[in-house]
Order: sequence, then structure tokens, then C-alpha cells
Amino acid sequence: MKKRHEQKLILLSIGLLVAFSIPISLLFNNEKEVFGYPMILIYVFAVWMISIIISFVIIKKYDE
Repeated sequence: MKKRHEQKLILLSIGLLVAFSIPISLLFNNEKEVFGYPMILIYVFAVWMISIIISFVIIKKYDE
């Protein structure tokens, strides 16, 4: 894997650190529910799933 593709994964990791930080996560900690689930739970799993998809695309596309 080339250095720039490793840098993309590092940027993804930094983005996840920001996304899962307490101030950002607390923005979704409210009384609203989606399909009976609290917003904080939907947010955590959505960010997690999107990060898995992005990392899969980066690794699959640029793996040498």
C-alpha cells in the first residue's frame, strides 16, 4: 500500500476520534427516537458502519 493511501486511513482514524468525542456525541443525546431506538445509538452505529465501508473501499481499491 502506498504512503498516500495509508495517510487516507490515518485521516479516517482522526475523523473517527473527532466523531466519537464526547462533545460531538452529546449532540445526539436527546429524547428523539428513530424506529424506537435512541438517537445516540443510531449515531454511533451509523458512524461505525460508514467508517467500515470507507476503510473497505480504500483497502480494496488501493491494495497492491
